[in-house]
Amino acid sequence: MARVSLDSAAEKGIPVSIHAFVMEDEVDKWETTESTASGQFMDENEFYDYDDPNFDYDAEILEDESPYPEVRSAVANTDDPDMPAGTIRAWFLGMICAIIIPGLNQFFFFRFPSVQIGSLVAQLLSFPLGRLMARICPRITIFGFPLNPGPFTIKEHVVVTIMANVGAESAYATDIVAVQRLYYNRTYNFGYQWMVIMSTQLIGFSIGGIAKRFLVSPPSMIYTGIGNHGGVSRERFFFCAFIGTTIYYFLPGYLFTALSIFSWVCWIKPNDIVLNQLFGYQSGLGMSLLTFDWSQIAYIGSPLATPWWAEGNVAVGFVLFYWILTPILYYTNVWFSQFMPILSRSAFDNTGQPYNVSRVLTEDYTFDREAYNSYSPVFLSTTFAVSYALSFASITATLVHVFLYYRKQIMVQARRSLGEQPDIHARLMSRYPQVPDWWYVAVFVSMFGFGVVAIELNDTEMPVWAFCLALVVAFFYVLPIGIIQAVTNQQIGLNVITELLIGYMLPGKPMAMMLFKVWGYVTMAQALMFTSDFKLGHYMKIPPQTMFWCQVVATIIAGSVQLGVQTWLFSSIPTICQEHQSQYFSCPNTEVFYTASIVWGVIGPALQFSKGKVYNSLLFSFLIGAFIPLVPWMMTKKYPNGIFRYINVPVMLNGTANIPPATAVNYVPWTIVGFIFQYVIRKRHFSWWSKYNYVLSAALDCGTAIGTLLIFFCLQFPANNTIGKDNILQWWGNTVYMRTADWSGTPLRTVPPGKHFGPDTW
Repeated sequence: MARVSLDSAAEKGIPVSIHAFVMEDEVDKWETTESTASGQFMDENEFYDYDDPNFDYDAEILEDESPYPEVRSAVANTDDPDMPAGTIRAWFLGMICAIIIPGLNQFFFFRFPSVQIGSLVAQLLSFPLGRLMARICPRITIFGFPLNPGPFTIKEHVVVTIMANVGAESAYATDIVAVQRLYYNRTYNFGYQWMVIMSTQLIGFSIGGIAKRFLVSPPSMIYTGIGNHGGVSRERFFFCAFIGTTIYYFLPGYLFTALSIFSWVCWIKPNDIVLNQLFGYQSGLGMSLLTFDWSQIAYIGSPLATPWWAEGNVAVGFVLFYWILTPILYYTNVWFSQFMPILSRSAFDNTGQPYNVSRVLTEDYTFDREAYNSYSPVFLSTTFAVSYALSFASITATLVHVFLYYRKQIMVQARRSLGEQPDIHARLMSRYPQVPDWWYVAVFVSMFGFGVVAIELNDTEMPVWAFCLALVVAFFYVLPIGIIQAVTNQQIGLNVITELLIGYMLPGKPMAMMLFKVWGYVTMAQALMFTSDFKLGHYMKIPPQTMFWCQVVATIIAGSVQLGVQTWLFSSIPTICQEHQSQYFSCPNTEVFYTASIVWGVIGPALQFSKGKVYNSLLFSFLIGAFIPLVPWMMTKKYPNGIFRYINVPVMLNGTANIPPATAVNYVPWTIVGFIFQYVIRKRHFSWWSKYNYVLSAALDCGTAIGTLLIFFCLQFPANNTIGKDNILQWWGNTVYMRTADWSGTPLRTVPPGKHFGPDTW
């Protein structure tokens, strides 16, 4: 064995701890992939087969360590069972995080641009708060539990972080409620909304509990993917950056909004349609390159918290598919695209107007084929059509990529997961009481009951058998997708698969389509989130029963808060979810969800993608996606040290999945900032990067979020957005970008009155 110094290992991108031992040849192989975060091995021959008798390792070390260097270097092999974890103060801080962070994120969810407050913020803030509580709280007992058991522990810190993370993102089901209310004029009672959200968020936990024995306990299920936790907490740096960002955001967020929509090329020739389509940010391809608004830059995730290998793959994918392929398709009028904006998240009819879905629905909100035949097929902007093509391609590309690069690794580790001996971490965790199986059964039965009650007592068009089928789909895919994610950090999304299934089985029923999609997709995603959080608790030696309850309770609180915030927004903000809403609440994600409900639910895939239909060619993306990974794989075989070893096709295809609702302004500056921090600064000033990079990311997120709240509640909401309207707001810096063809979404060609584009019959 060779001891690797902490400095040299860190420079090579290896996560290290004070007890890390790594083989010298292993260090070389880590170095070839630039960063452990990539989670990539070059091929099956480079996978470390620990069953190989020729593999030389120190048996004594491995007896008390994980057999995997990724785990050995990052996780302690000791535990103090008397260290408190689920304490009153941990629950208090965790519940505060489960209220504030999901509430703020739900508020920002309907705004564009928005910012996402992640669990890293909770990590940074909960530690000093926990230490403060340990100092000032009296040492008394409440209901048999000590209020202040002593110093704030790392286990308490993990519990708080998990409670903050489990419900941080907006519950997918809130989009169902929003679309039903805003676009289909169907407002259901609060009980229905709450039961749907609880069922979709929690029923996956019961499935995750079954998969836990295969995805958590086995040592081979490593979960060494991209992480948001890194660097060392620097409270003073955080608060200085946080305050500075809060003050600064008043410029791009209120006083000089052109700094946010910095489409400077379009300002020169505002009526030049082609120039605006290429350089615009609202409906263009973003070749203006710059923005000075962090909420725009971090809309798809902080570039300071994503490794450069991933950002580089996303950037290459964006250039190939949106700066090269999209203009070719648009300016050759493929799919009659010139009659629509080049980038839009809406659906259009054959006159170039937004698709009026009410014209093809009956009174009971089912599809009217005769009305459809006399109205129009659905048309999508070029970027929207390309995004569907990439979604189709990514499904097969991920499977092929995983087979080519990880087949032996997955087979070996899947085999081990069924029969391998417990490692030191599993042995340490065995001393804690495990979660009884009946707890998972109780969650499943109660949430299944919520789902049945919600769809049966309300006019949802969703039969119970479809609800059961959605759960079967999620259950079937949890284990294979979970193994793939645990080993490769690649998760195959089920949203497109579920849309295809329900679109063919129940065509013309948009309400059923939305519910089926959410139950089928989110159940699997929540199950894997549950198991990945359990794996973190497994490594950090958090009692399993504490882990179970902190996740369940935090999910219930977060979902309830998100629904409450959403209800308040819909009842308090006029013109919410309308284009160019004055306070930026244009609901981009909700509009995309609505467009998908038209394509897959109202019209159905048979009338969109079948032979002879406008978008039939998109189905070839499944085949293309299966072949694309072969190119870099074969080139890597031939040139093992060439640039092709850094190419990850699934990331390249999936990286731009946020378009729409994201636009080029969210990708191009994101890549530039990521290159500066994650490549240049990391390479040239590694000590500064390792100390401050992730703290700066959290400070920028928090500062922008608080700045946005101050602007909204102090300057926009109280006086219905009239404060400073006649002086401060109406100056060139706040209006120049609005007087462009980009802002108006002007298409290259317009339809003459009384005419239409596209086929004459459909």
